[in-house]
Amino acid sequence: MQRAERLLDLIQGLRRRRRPVTADTLAAELDVSVRTVYRDIAALARQGVPVRGEAGIGYVLDAGFDMPPLMLSPDEIEAVLVGMRWLTERADPVLARAAEDVVSKVAAVLPVHLKPILLDGALFAPVYSRDLPADQVDVAAVRAAIRLGRKLDVGYRDEAGQATRRMIWPIGMTCYDRVRIVIAWCELRQAFRHFRTDRITDLVARDERYPARRADLFRRWQREEEVRAANATCELPQERCSAPSTSVARPEATSASA
Repeated sequence: MQRAERLLDLIQGLRRRRRPVTADTLAAELDVSVRTVYRDIAALARQGVPVRGEAGIGYVLDAGFDMPPLMLSPDEIEAVLVGMRWLTERADPVLARAAEDVVSKVAAVLPVHLKPILLDGALFAPVYSRDLPADQVDVAAVRAAIRLGRKLDVGYRDEAGQATRRMIWPIGMTCYDRVRIVIAWCELRQAFRHFRTDRITDLVARDERYPARRADLFRRWQREEEVRAANATCELPQERCSAPSTSVARPEATSASA
């Protein structure tokens, strides 16, 4: 690995962390010696990169530092390409169009020798037939409510065809191969519920913010999903019962249906 590339990887390793990281950890990631990390950190500091460090604690990159958009590695370019192609097939129309725009904007700032990786990339996401379940509402409005922390008044029809009216606090959305799931607190059920976007029959975006921080609600939902997954695992015969899982269960696989 060339030194310039290693310095960029070192900056990226610091950027992805919010807490100090030790030289030992950075050295292991970069496959270099700890002494090399010390020299590289000193070089970055001389170039004006705001790296702070303390013996025995580690290094941290000050907030606000950013690199120019040209500094994408081939792996990062391919990650953008696959991610955007995946969204183009599975997201709502507005988000799918935004994914195409992202590729165009990234291409506009890439050096000439890197453009083919993006524009002629050979990594793809599966393309499905167009007989996917169709949304009856503007899913972009759901995503906006998630970002703004606002309530949604929705009409919903469950798998059995039963229609209900719900006031929900949307906190997230998961895109699967064929459907999209809205994660929300349901005022009717007084619990977290999962709503397929293709089963929302109508919606009204309310100006009212829900009375909780979205991040706090999301962490609470994650904890409940972990407990539910652990309980489901331990309902198996004792010899098959494993330790509680720390992963979040798939929404449609939980018992907390709408």
